Amino acid sequence: MAIQQKWLVSVPAATLWTSSDSSREIDLEAITNPVHLDSWLEKLTYEPRLELCNGNLVQSQVLYGEEVIVLEEKDGWVHVVVPSQPSSKDGRGYPGWVPKAQLTKNEDWKLDSRKAAVIQKKKAALYSNDREPELVLSYQTILPVLKEEAEWIQVQTPGGAGYLKPEDVQVYETIGTIRKGSGKDIIDAGEQFIGLPYLWGGMSSFGYDCSGFSYSMCKANGFIIPRDAHDQAEAGDPVELDAIEPGDLLFFAYEEGKGKLHHVGIYYGDGKLLHSPNTGKTIEIIDLKDTIYEKELCAARRYWQETGE
Repeated sequence: MAIQQKWLVSVPAATLWTSSDSSREIDLEAITNPVHLDSWLEKLTYEPRLELCNGNLVQSQVLYGEEVIVLEEKDGWVHVVVPSQPSSKDGRGYPGWVPKAQLTKNEDWKLDSRKAAVIQKKKAALYSNDREPELVLSYQTILPVLKEEAEWIQVQTPGGAGYLKPEDVQVYETIGTIRKGSGKDIIDAGEQFIGLPYLWGGMSSFGYDCSGFSYSMCKANGFIIPRDAHDQAEAGDPVELDAIEPGDLLFFAYEEGKGKLHHVGIYYGDGKLLHSPNTGKTIEIIDLKDTIYEKELCAARRYWQETGE
């Protein structure tokens, strides 16, 4: 079919599947519109949750209002790339498949030239024109601002106009003016998610994987970094392991740091790591000393100094 069309995600978080037939019966609530992420995740006990990774079923997630480029369509699914998630897999953005029902076209979408409302709470309600709660949106969802009032921020959504509460968002003059944070700001952003269960491919406050967590906390501070850990380890500013500071990304590899890179976390300071470990665990802060991570630590990168912080 016709290629290279821009569409918008019309659900709070669209999961990016590896292929058009990757989803299972248990995943039905994740591939519909409306999507039912909470009930999907409740049903995902350890084994089916682990299979998202081990079965190579899921690649990433895309937030409400984010643009994707549609490459092809097949049986109600579309093959897309996600420009906001840099990847060595495709120079145009992260590739994968999403249900067509979770995308919409909006020719009037003007995120680049308008004020932008960025959700700062872990989750926030999007309200309809009648001021009724309509959707629960993730941290770091970004929508164009139409009008600011004392009690409401009117925003453009993929489906029309909606409303957010001022206390749930930060409004910027344009998306390009999102404040660049410090290493400590990256830590502060991540701390609020301690206890959130790990989700392979997770890129929303419904659940993060390791690199989704580091990507999202950097994004919250004005830095768009690559989506995957191995790409994150190749970008940014290299930091010697004896010179790491809070907010730096730490990378871990098998064979005591000499093998394949498999994990990323955020250096917390005082020899501690803030990270989203793996399936069955939750976001946590741990002491690196005397852990497998201490042996596997192989590299560090700094993103927060690129602006001369």
